[in-house]
Amino acid sequence: MTLEGEIVEIGPDRIRVRGVDIEELIEGWSYPEVFWFLLTGRRLSSRERRMLEAILVAMCDHGPTPPSTQAARLVASTGSPMHAALAAGLLGFGDHHAGAIELAMRVLQEAVRSAELGRDELKGTAERLVEDFLDRGERVPGFGHRYHRRDPRPPALVRLAERLSMVGPHLRLALEMEEVLLSRKGIRMNIDGASGAILSDMGLSWRVGRGVFALGRMSGLIAEVMVEISCYKPFRKFHEIKAS
Repeated sequence: MTLEGEIVEIGPDRIRVRGVDIEELIEGWSYPEVFWFLLTGRRLSSRERRMLEAILVAMCDHGPTPPSTQAARLVASTGSPMHAALAAGLLGFGDHHAGAIELAMRVLQEAVRSAELGRDELKGTAERLVEDFLDRGERVPGFGHRYHRRDPRPPALVRLAERLSMVGPHLRLALEMEEVLLSRKGIRMNIDGASGAILSDMGLSWRVGRGVFALGRMSGLIAEVMVEISCYKPFRKFHEIKAS
């Protein structure tokens, strides 16, 4: 008996992912390519693969201070197994941490979808979006950082997108918004804004943003949990953790 689903077909001695044999994926595809293929049914081009790899690398870890990392390490310090600590970390992905990429993608995608944006329209749209958030007393998702005055990750991603000819309307709009915020508040784009804009240009729905962040950050969470259980005594005082 063969069990078939929307994504994977399982049969005796056979696994096919969206019609491609698992052996072919194992021998010739990268993990980011398989992730994208599972999600969209489309294989990435070589430059798209390089861009997605860079985004996932940029998300890999941010030290012990983010809420998700603290949650994972705190649970690990109680003696809970790895999977429980990682689950605790994932549950720490809220709108103010990790979820900002999703919010930024939605803002950018709705703005780009609503109009054909040339240079003049980009500038006007960027100013309007920033003003709307500031008038409501809200942070603009994808901009500003609790620790960095200039997050080092967005410039690197933007440079790579430029080299790969992957600067589309969402990233152009995000860069215009950065100019507006920089002139008014001294605020720059963060990792959520840069990666969210580039992923939007690659055609990814904003609803997947938090999942992509989880994929990128999972490697760091695993490493942080291992540090906690290997180097520290159980159940220590996490409020004493300082940013390095």
